Amino acid sequence: MNDPEFRKGSTGTRPTLSRAMVLLLAVTCGAAVANIYYAQPLLPVVSEALGVSEGAGGLIVTASQIGYALSLALLVPLGDVLERRRLVSGLLALSAVALLGAAASPSLGALYASVALVGVTSAVAQIVVPMAASLAADHERGAVVGTVMSGLLIGIMLARTVAGVLAEFGDWRLVFVFAAFVMVVLAITLRLVLPLVPPAAKTPYPQLLHSVVTLVRTESLLRRRMALAAVGMGAFTVLWTASSFLLAGPTYGYGPAVIGLFGLVGVVGAAAASVAGRLADRGRARQVTTGGLIVLTGSWGVLVLAGRGGPLGLGALMIGIVALNLAQQALLISHQSVLYRRVPHARSRVTTALMVSAFAGSTVASALTAALYPLVGWAGVSALGAVIALVGLAIWSLELLRPSPAEPLAGPSANENAHAARTSPTGPGSPASPGRAHAHASTRAHAHAHGHAHANPRANANETAHA
Repeated sequence: MNDPEFRKGSTGTRPTLSRAMVLLLAVTCGAAVANIYYAQPLLPVVSEALGVSEGAGGLIVTASQIGYALSLALLVPLGDVLERRRLVSGLLALSAVALLGAAASPSLGALYASVALVGVTSAVAQIVVPMAASLAADHERGAVVGTVMSGLLIGIMLARTVAGVLAEFGDWRLVFVFAAFVMVVLAITLRLVLPLVPPAAKTPYPQLLHSVVTLVRTESLLRRRMALAAVGMGAFTVLWTASSFLLAGPTYGYGPAVIGLFGLVGVVGAAAASVAGRLADRGRARQVTTGGLIVLTGSWGVLVLAGRGGPLGLGALMIGIVALNLAQQALLISHQSVLYRRVPHARSRVTTALMVSAFAGSTVASALTAALYPLVGWAGVSALGAVIALVGLAIWSLELLRPSPAEPLAGPSANENAHAARTSPTGPGSPASPGRAHAHASTRAHAHAHGHAHANPRANANETAHA
C-alpha cells in the first residue's frame, strides 16, 4: 500500500484522503475548470456592453482556451516537482485576481488579457487530479479519481447555467466577481486542510518538459490512450457545439437560457466517473474502455433522431447527451487509471500529455463542426461524430490485438538504459564492475525519464514487489 511517491520522508507518513477531502477536491476541479466556460453564454451581452462586434467578442473564449492550452503544456508538469498544496492554493489565488481583472476590464483588449490569465490558472484542475491519485490508497485510487473527475464534468456542465442565471439577475461582470469569490474561498480552505504533498521528483524545468516527450516516445500505452482521449473529447465537442445550433434554430427555437439548461442533462453522465473508477480498481479498466467506446458510437445513432424535432427528437437528444457524456467520462477515467498505475512517478506529466491530446481533438472537432453544420446540418455532424467514435474503436482494436505493456514501471526503458550507460561515469570503460555499472545506469536513466532524483535499486525492488 506504499505508493512510490509517498515513502516515508520529511512528513513521516503517507497522506490519506477522507471522503470529505475527496469531495472538496472534486469541487475544486469543477470550480476551476468552470472559469473558462462562464463566458460562453455571455458573449452577446459582453459584446454589446463593450461596443464590439460579436465576432470580436467571440475571441474572448479563444483567449481563455489559448491560456488553458499553454498551461496544460507548460504548467501542469510542475505538479511532479513542486509541493502541491502550495502550488494549488497559489494558482487558485492567482485565478481570483485574474477573474477580478476580467470583471473590471474597461475594454475588450483588457478582457482578452484577463481571461487568458484565467485560462492559465484554471489548469490547476489538471494538477488536482493527479494529486488526488497520489494521495489515495492503492485499492481506492480509481474511485477517487472518478469522483474528482465527476466534479470536473459537473463544473463544465453547470458553468453555462450559473453564468446565465447570474447575468439575468445582475450584470455580466457579476459572474466574474462570483467566480473570484469562489476561488478565494477554495484557496484558503485547501491551504488549511490539505496535507503537505511532497513532490515526486526534483528535476530542472527544461528536463521536466523533455521528459514528457520522452514518455510519449517510449510508452505505446500512453500514445494509444492519448489518441483515444482525442477521440472522446472530439465527440464530446461535436455534440455540444452542434447542439447549440440545433436548439437555437427553427427546429426548436429555444433561447440562450433554455439552451443552458441542457447542461444539467449532461450532469447525469458524471455518475459514470465514480462507477468507472471503482471498476478500474478491480482491474477492469480495459472492459470500461471497450464499453465506453461502444456506448460512444451508439449514442450517435440516437442523437441523429434529434434533428426531427418534436417530443421524439427532444427525447432522443436528452438520451443521447446522457449516453455520450457517460461514455466520455468512463473513457477518461479508464485512461487515467491505467496510466497513473503505469507511471506512478510522473502522474502530472502523464496528465499533460493526455489532456493536450484531448484538447487538440476538441479543437479540431470544434472547427470541423462549425464549418460543416451550415452545409450538412444536424444529420451531417452526427455522421461526423459517429466517424470519430469509429476511429476510436479501430484504435482500441489494435490495442486488444497487440496490448501495450501496462504493469507499473520499476525501471527505465531499454533506450533510456542505454543512454544512461553511455553517459554514466560507471558505464563502459570505467573501473567499476559490469554489474555495478548496470545498476548505476539503471538508476540514472530512471531518474532521467521520470524525474525521480532519489531512485535507487532498493526502492525499485520495493515498487516491483508492491506491483
